[in-house]
Amino acid sequence: MRIAPLISPDEFVGLEGITHLCTGGESPWLKAQESVYGEFARLKGGGYDGRGEIYEIGDRCRGRLGELWCVPAGRIAFVPSAAEGINWLARGLDWRAGDNVVTTNLEFPSVAYAWKQLDRLGVEVRMVPHRNWFVHESDLLAAVDSRTRVLAVSQVSFYTGQNLDIERLSEGTRGRGVLLAADVTHASGVVRVNAAITDMTVSSSYKWMLATHGVAPCYLSERAEDQIGTTCYGWRNLAVWPAQRAERHPEVDEKPMPDRMEPGNPAMMVVMHLDKALEVLMSVGIDRIDTHARDMSEQVSAGLERLGLPVISPKDREARSGNTCFAVDDAKGLETALAAHRVLCWGEYGRLRVSTHLYNGSADVDRLLEVLGQM
Repeated sequence: MRIAPLISPDEFVGLEGITHLCTGGESPWLKAQESVYGEFARLKGGGYDGRGEIYEIGDRCRGRLGELWCVPAGRIAFVPSAAEGINWLARGLDWRAGDNVVTTNLEFPSVAYAWKQLDRLGVEVRMVPHRNWFVHESDLLAAVDSRTRVLAVSQVSFYTGQNLDIERLSEGTRGRGVLLAADVTHASGVVRVNAAITDMTVSSSYKWMLATHGVAPCYLSERAEDQIGTTCYGWRNLAVWPAQRAERHPEVDEKPMPDRMEPGNPAMMVVMHLDKALEVLMSVGIDRIDTHARDMSEQVSAGLERLGLPVISPKDREARSGNTCFAVDDAKGLETALAAHRVLCWGEYGRLRVSTHLYNGSADVDRLLEVLGQM
């Protein structure tokens, strides 16, 4: 089966003559986003009304994210990074000695180590081991007990591309007093994300959502908001205006979500870039993109196996994502060698990651396999 791109690579900056298969590391820049600079500059010079329009675009962006993640827009905040979102959760719970957090030993560092400061409080971090590069949902749930406060995972693994069954994890923790936190950085924009079945969902913007660094949308459930204390305060998340006017009072009320997680101004120009990227993604449709990503993953995986390369990504279609990975000793060296042939992948820590998004098609896979076959 020949697979065509869902949108042309010509719609991106700098892809002429490039086989770009590294969105899992850094996505290319949409040409449509170039207009955002001018729009932001015009609005920024427009005083109070201009700022108001910037924040209206921000609200539209929240709405698009709510639609993409199946949650109310008003429960999505803009935080500086996915790491900050997970750490906000770690800082805010009322931990007690004997509590524990469950995650995996194949996790991205910002999820695995957000709890690092809790060891002094007697909180245990349980890193469930993978089995032959596959993380089993049953193993994660088996590690959950009556003292588990948080189950924290990436929906899609940065290392193998495995797409965890978040619904199964949600069902397995429901009614047990456990908060389910998901980093969807390698899922959002390429496979379906249902934040409504989690307590926290956070994502970087510079990968599959086709924006850039500086803003990470973060969903927080009402249940989680009731349990988490705010640990950072500023003018946006406190009810200082108009109630206090110029003079500060000893006591001040906190604002609810989404302001609660935004003590100061988010990086609004980046939010505007994200809004433009979401407009493009949602015009195609996440269901189409999801199907495309899994079809592409199957094609990449089959081609790698024909070359005798040890694929470590799951074979099951539901566990696939936009990332397809294979083990190789000198992953960085292979990345460099491929780049010399204008094929961009991401290699590190014993594996090469091939990322296929909506602008990729079978011709990109053919080029990758052709170059690999010559090495």
